[in-house]
Amino acid sequence: MKITIAIPCYNEEKTVVDIINKVKKLKIEKEIIVVDDGSTDNSYEVIKNIKGIKVFKHEKNLGKGAAVRTALNTSTGNIFLVQDADLELDPIQIPSLIKPIINKKAEVVYGSRNIHLKKGGRSPLFYFGGLFVTFVTNVLYGIKLTDEPCGYKAFKTTVLKKLKIENDRFEWEPEITAKLAKRKIKIFEIPVTATSRSTLHGKKLKRRDGLKAIWTLIKYRFKY
Repeated sequence: MKITIAIPCYNEEKTVVDIINKVKKLKIEKEIIVVDDGSTDNSYEVIKNIKGIKVFKHEKNLGKGAAVRTALNTSTGNIFLVQDADLELDPIQIPSLIKPIINKKAEVVYGSRNIHLKKGGRSPLFYFGGLFVTFVTNVLYGIKLTDEPCGYKAFKTTVLKKLKIENDRFEWEPEITAKLAKRKIKIFEIPVTATSRSTLHGKKLKRRDGLKAIWTLIKYRFKY
């Protein structure tokens, strides 16, 4: 199977090349699609001439969901996976993440930083905030996830394209989770490790994004 690895990038000039190099070293059939989402630093300059990848640029910042949608629209892989451009999630974990799809045991796989009950260096705010978003997800949709906000999400490409990403920003993730749950598509979880960073060190996720995630989950629970 061919794997599309989408790398949304916004102001990650210090880490995006390392991530791309790590992904390129993976011994799997793959295409790498990097979408610069209107970066104001030198991210686009450092990635635009890298060989062996597809590069797209948004002229202004549209959001992670929009960047994922841009990559998805040009994807040619059987499996579609999102890899953040920072160093929180190590690409060395990708083969384990896609294995259940390759083995036809799942159509969708999420990474989970909580299966082994380890915080993984996350701040209490993001750790407990993530648990709360996961709790709301499970209550609203009757599923049993352990880490809905984890950035590692892999899909059979045909499944994701049918769901149609509507939200441009971080809300694309709870949106897709909601749509999967309503269609009774099982989400398989794989344990992953993460090295989190703070907002002072470039983390894009904010407190308000947790509230937006919860609102998105509620909205799609009752949206037809």
